[in-house]
Amino acid sequence: MSDLRLTVDGRQLTARWTDENPETRAAIEEALPLAGDASRWGDELYFDVPVDVPTENGREAVEVGSVAYWPGGSVLCLFWGPTPASEGDEPRAASPVNVVARIDDVSALSEVDGGASVRVELDPGR
Repeated sequence: MSDLRLTVDGRQLTARWTDENPETRAAIEEALPLAGDASRWGDELYFDVPVDVPTENGREAVEVGSVAYWPGGSVLCLFWGPTPASEGDEPRAASPVNVVARIDDVSALSEVDGGASVRVELDPGR
Protein backbone atom coordinates (compact mmCIF):
# COMPACT_ATOMS: atom_id res chain seq x y z
CA MET A 1 0.00 0.00 0.00
CA SER A 2 1.32 3.44 -0.88
CA ASP A 3 1.11 6.65 1.12
CA LEU A 4 1.59 9.19 -1.68
CA ARG A 5 0.53 9.62 -5.26
CA LEU A 6 2.86 11.57 -7.53
CA THR A 7 1.88 12.78 -10.98
CA VAL A 8 4.82 13.76 -13.20
CA ASP A 9 3.74 15.04 -16.64
CA GLY A 10 0.74 12.69 -16.54
CA ARG A 11 2.73 9.68 -15.32
CA GLN A 12 1.29 8.17 -12.14
CA LEU A 13 3.77 7.09 -9.43
CA THR A 14 3.34 5.93 -5.86
CA ALA A 15 5.60 6.41 -2.84
CA ARG A 16 5.85 5.42 0.80
CA TRP A 17 6.82 7.64 3.71
CA THR A 18 10.15 6.98 5.44
CA ASP A 19 10.88 7.58 9.12
CA GLU A 20 14.30 9.18 8.58
CA ASN A 21 13.18 12.81 9.01
CA PRO A 22 9.92 12.91 11.01
CA GLU A 23 9.72 16.69 11.46
CA THR A 24 10.25 17.31 7.75
CA ARG A 25 7.79 14.57 6.83
CA ALA A 26 5.13 16.15 9.10
CA ALA A 27 5.67 19.59 7.51
CA ILE A 28 5.44 18.16 3.98
CA GLU A 29 2.33 16.11 4.86
CA GLU A 30 0.64 19.18 6.36
CA ALA A 31 1.36 21.18 3.17
CA LEU A 32 -0.07 18.53 0.80
CA PRO A 33 -1.13 18.65 -1.94
CA LEU A 34 1.98 20.19 -3.49
CA ALA A 35 2.39 21.04 -7.15
CA GLY A 36 4.73 22.97 -9.38
CA ASP A 37 6.77 23.18 -12.53
CA ALA A 38 9.97 21.29 -11.87
CA SER A 39 13.49 21.87 -13.07
CA ARG A 40 15.72 18.95 -13.97
CA TRP A 41 19.30 18.46 -12.74
CA GLY A 42 20.63 15.20 -14.10
CA ASP A 43 18.22 12.48 -12.98
CA GLU A 44 16.57 14.71 -10.39
CA LEU A 45 13.46 16.86 -10.61
CA TYR A 46 12.92 19.63 -8.05
CA PHE A 47 10.23 22.25 -7.50
CA ASP A 48 9.46 25.00 -4.98
CA VAL A 49 7.24 24.14 -2.03
CA PRO A 50 5.76 26.38 0.72
CA VAL A 51 7.64 24.58 3.49
CA ASP A 52 10.41 25.96 5.70
CA VAL A 53 12.20 23.26 7.69
CA PRO A 54 15.88 23.16 8.71
CA THR A 55 18.23 20.30 7.93
CA GLU A 56 17.15 17.38 10.09
CA ASN A 57 19.11 14.20 9.25
CA GLY A 58 20.42 15.61 6.00
CA ARG A 59 22.64 13.77 3.58
CA GLU A 60 23.86 14.24 0.03
CA ALA A 61 23.99 10.63 -1.24
CA VAL A 62 20.47 9.19 -1.46
CA GLU A 63 18.86 6.03 -2.82
CA VAL A 64 17.19 5.75 -6.21
CA GLY A 65 13.56 6.77 -5.74
CA SER A 66 14.18 9.14 -2.84
CA VAL A 67 11.77 12.03 -2.34
CA ALA A 68 13.62 14.65 -0.33
CA TYR A 69 13.26 18.21 0.91
CA TRP A 70 16.19 20.55 0.26
CA PRO A 71 16.34 23.17 3.04
CA GLY A 72 18.82 25.26 1.04
CA GLY A 73 16.13 26.22 -1.44
CA SER A 74 12.77 25.10 0.03
CA VAL A 75 12.26 22.59 -2.76
CA LEU A 76 11.05 19.01 -3.01
CA CYS A 77 13.33 16.71 -5.01
CA LEU A 78 12.67 13.42 -6.81
CA PHE A 79 15.81 11.34 -7.45
CA TRP A 80 16.01 8.44 -9.91
CA GLY A 81 19.64 8.37 -11.02
CA PRO A 82 22.93 10.27 -11.15
CA THR A 83 23.10 14.05 -10.91
CA PRO A 84 26.03 16.34 -11.82
CA ALA A 85 27.20 15.97 -8.18
CA SER A 86 27.17 12.14 -8.27
CA GLU A 87 30.17 9.94 -7.74
CA GLY A 88 29.31 6.97 -9.95
CA ASP A 89 25.70 5.89 -10.38
CA GLU A 90 24.25 6.94 -7.01
CA PRO A 91 21.91 9.93 -6.87
CA ARG A 92 23.55 12.84 -5.05
CA ALA A 93 22.10 16.19 -4.01
CA ALA A 94 24.06 19.44 -4.34
CA SER A 95 23.97 19.77 -0.53
CA PRO A 96 22.23 17.85 2.30
CA VAL A 97 18.57 16.95 1.84
CA ASN A 98 16.00 15.47 4.23
CA VAL A 99 14.61 12.23 2.74
CA VAL A 100 10.87 11.88 3.47
CA ALA A 101 9.62 9.17 1.09
CA ARG A 102 10.66 6.57 -1.46
CA ILE A 103 9.07 6.13 -4.90
CA ASP A 104 8.01 2.53 -5.51
CA ASP A 105 8.95 2.39 -9.22
CA VAL A 106 11.00 5.16 -10.88
CA SER A 107 11.08 3.68 -14.41
CA ALA A 108 8.55 6.20 -15.78
CA LEU A 109 10.82 9.09 -14.77
CA SER A 110 13.47 8.09 -17.32
CA GLU A 111 11.01 9.25 -20.02
CA VAL A 112 10.85 12.82 -18.67
CA ASP A 113 12.54 15.40 -20.91
CA GLY A 114 13.69 18.59 -19.22
CA GLY A 115 11.38 20.00 -16.60
CA ALA A 116 7.97 18.60 -15.79
CA SER A 117 4.78 19.48 -13.97
CA VAL A 118 4.70 17.61 -10.66
CA ARG A 119 1.89 17.04 -8.17
CA VAL A 120 2.33 15.23 -4.85
CA GLU A 121 -0.70 14.28 -2.76
CA LEU A 122 -1.86 11.71 -0.28
CA ASP A 123 -2.87 8.46 -2.00
CA PRO A 124 -6.68 8.39 -1.80
CA GLY A 125 -6.56 4.59 -1.56
CA ARG A 126 -4.44 4.51 1.58
